[in-house]
Amino acid sequence: MSDHATHANHEHTHGPGCGHKTVEHDGHKDYLHDGHLHHVHGDHVDEHTLDVSTSNPAACTPAHACGAHTKDHAHGPACGHDAIAHGDHTDYIVDGHLHHAHEGHCDDHGKVSVG
Repeated sequence: MSDHATHANHEHTHGPGCGHKTVEHDGHKDYLHDGHLHHVHGDHVDEHTLDVSTSNPAACTPAHACGAHTKDHAHGPACGHDAIAHGDHTDYIVDGHLHHAHEGHCDDHGKVSVG
């Protein structure tokens, strides 16, 4: 019996040089693939999510001023930043930290290690 979410029919083989960035969390590295964190586990791929935590909170931070993009930048599918599942929402990786588009500003949801 399995108690973890798997990615069904995943034909891509993740590994060094596969073309996907890695994200370090919970003591291991996952592959960032179309906004999902994929963890190779035996003969299948698990779906992981960055948990909301003290290092990656989900708080509103309207005073966050990031110099990595213009103030009028809108995060979305074609914005140029990698999307990543964080808790029950999607954030975008900008200059080593998570941005969450929220009510006209970007919340800072903490640092993330991307390789």
